Amino acid sequence: MRQSSWTLFVLMLGLSSFLAPLPARAHDPNLHPVQVLDAIGFDQRLDASVPYDLTFLDEAGQPVQLSHFFDGKPVILSLGYFACPNLCPLARHGLLASLQQLQFTAGEEFTVLAVSIDPTETPQLAARTRDEFVQAYDRPAGEPGWHFLTGDHEAIDKLADAVGFRYAYDTRQQAYAHASGVIILTPEGAVSRYLFGLEYAPRDLRLALVEATANRIGTVIDQVLLFCYHYDPVSGEYTMLIMNVLRLAGLATVLLLGGMVILLLRRERRPMGAA
Repeated sequence: MRQSSWTLFVLMLGLSSFLAPLPARAHDPNLHPVQVLDAIGFDQRLDASVPYDLTFLDEAGQPVQLSHFFDGKPVILSLGYFACPNLCPLARHGLLASLQQLQFTAGEEFTVLAVSIDPTETPQLAARTRDEFVQAYDRPAGEPGWHFLTGDHEAIDKLADAVGFRYAYDTRQQAYAHASGVIILTPEGAVSRYLFGLEYAPRDLRLALVEATANRIGTVIDQVLLFCYHYDPVSGEYTMLIMNVLRLAGLATVLLLGGMVILLLRRERRPMGAA
């Protein structure tokens, strides 16, 4: 089964626990459960900028503006909430599993920014959640690259709107419903890529980070992969470009044949009896 299909299945499974109507952010108590899928999701806003002047609270309870987290590195933005009983833990662990397979390290090549969509959550809860993931990440050098923020309703909504993240709150169940995915932001704070689902292919995550920096990080191999793979905004995945693969294979064949011809010509030109 394709990853996107599996993600949709898990999303529906998570939403099945919300038996009462799930209102959108307008807190509409008459929203039918079937309408939830229309109320939540991602409206892709590629190249849109996040508001640098938005203020949140860091894990120590200190006010901090979003601009503080853009210091020349791409940012992986995760919106959810830390006490979420459904999708959020699965999505965060899926992200963690992918990051553990990357040679890139948080705090060095990129920053992880998790922002709670629940204005009642506290910096203390954010700090505990961060500690769990930093410990599981198990890279001491990467600890400065993880940030878990809380904020008020206005700041949360402005950030969510800026990146096209739609969620719904059920006043009866006192729980949030939302789609699962991460948003890759450029070092300048612009939306670069969306990756959907509960698990993210390490290749896709790495290529998204490389693209977000306009190839300032990564290797020659990454450039070759970006030539052969194309970002599909519908699926949020990188798919193979067959024509580019064929072009690359053709170029490699020409270079190989050219090298063999040069080698043969050099051998023919050697003086008789030469070693």
